[in-house]
Amino acid sequence: MTDVPAFLDSTRPNVPDLAVPRGITPFYLPDQPVRGRLIRLGPLAESILQRHDHPAPMRALLGQALALTAALASALKFSGSFSVQARGDGLLPMLLADCTEAGALRGYARMRAGAEPAADASAAQLLGAGYLAFTVEQGRDREPQQGIVALEGESLAAMAEHYFATSEQLQCRVFLAAAATPQGWRASALVLERIAGAGGLAPDMTEETQEEAWRTACILAATVTPAELLDDTLNPERLLYRLFHSEGVAAERARPLSFGCRCSRARLGAILEGFSSTDLDDMTVGEDIVMTCEFCNFDFLFPRDTLTGRPGAPA
Repeated sequence: MTDVPAFLDSTRPNVPDLAVPRGITPFYLPDQPVRGRLIRLGPLAESILQRHDHPAPMRALLGQALALTAALASALKFSGSFSVQARGDGLLPMLLADCTEAGALRGYARMRAGAEPAADASAAQLLGAGYLAFTVEQGRDREPQQGIVALEGESLAAMAEHYFATSEQLQCRVFLAAAATPQGWRASALVLERIAGAGGLAPDMTEETQEEAWRTACILAATVTPAELLDDTLNPERLLYRLFHSEGVAAERARPLSFGCRCSRARLGAILEGFSSTDLDDMTVGEDIVMTCEFCNFDFLFPRDTLTGRPGAPA
């Protein structure tokens, strides 16, 4: 043990210091009301999904949630984070992923004890009845903004599209993929949005031609296959050209994604110091208190005799 008290020890757990330099590729169709993001988690998916011993269908769903969250967080214009959370009454009662505006990504899924999903179980079968929540955090001084809708659809992509159609009144198409590959687990997302208003459009575009352009883009995007989305050897620009070359697609500068668990001994120790001595005694097993980070699945051990508890709390 170090001589530094647990609540002052800021050492990080042994988690990957991993970044994917081109994890997010924004793009748009020039002079048309269409923009989007292509997300490739690459080896980051393997690092996050392998930290928990979940059955393959649950890993796949979490991988899709991670890719979806990264796509939506990439639209943030301020310092903060975006999270996707699904809660249901199925075998997977909790699914959570969040990503900062800088691309720090994390997530976890909570599985019912003894759950044994079918190999081809859909998101609807795994989650059951419940709700989907999208939350934007803008720092401690501002209240989070959250939208919630009922879980509707067989896939997570369909559930996300339902959210945008009912909560945001935004035309959006979502394509998600996550699977084990010869290179390890991979996850990807292709998200298309219809741009509101006339900014950036060809001057002769009417509402009718805008609708036709959006419909064409959706048809082209729907030709993408999971194999293409997950193929490390197919670079993002090449895939976007393959899908939208007839529309003159333009890719913007790629942005990174990284392993983004933000736990630390210092943060968790500070939480423990807020409990009373009696509560700390109740948490102690042997001579230690164990706090497990749900995201990176790492156990932090705090010797009981290094924690004093909340000042003024009963001993």
